[in-house]
Amino acid sequence: MIHKIKLFIFLFLLIFTFSFCSKVEGPGGTITIKGKVVERDHVGVNIFEYPAVDQDVYIIYGNQNSFYDDDVKTSYDGSFEFRYLQKGDYQVFVYSDVNPAEQTPDDPSSTTEVLESVNVADNNEIYDMGTIYIDKY
Repeated sequence: MIHKIKLFIFLFLLIFTFSFCSKVEGPGGTITIKGKVVERDHVGVNIFEYPAVDQDVYIIYGNQNSFYDDDVKTSYDGSFEFRYLQKGDYQVFVYSDVNPAEQTPDDPSSTTEVLESVNVADNNEIYDMGTIYIDKY
């Protein structure tokens, strides 16, 4: 009888423990999110496009945070990768300059976020975000 009670308690604790084990967004998986950042350099009326070298790219795990969880720098060709992620929702963003003509005294900020949302549903996936364009003035 005592063995049955111990077995019951053990099974209850085992089921209870695993019922709260759910994988959430973030590191520890087999997913890669990649993309490329291109700078649009505004010189007078001309706009020149080239790869954004050494640009900071940020990622937020899930949709609840307001602060980034990880960051990487772009390569010589503007490419970036966030590797070994779990499936789920992510937000990837970079900072872009604000056109000086559009700045107001109420909001003198010189940069703005370019934010892209990503949902990755399958493991072992390489998700290509494509190109993110940022402006430089």
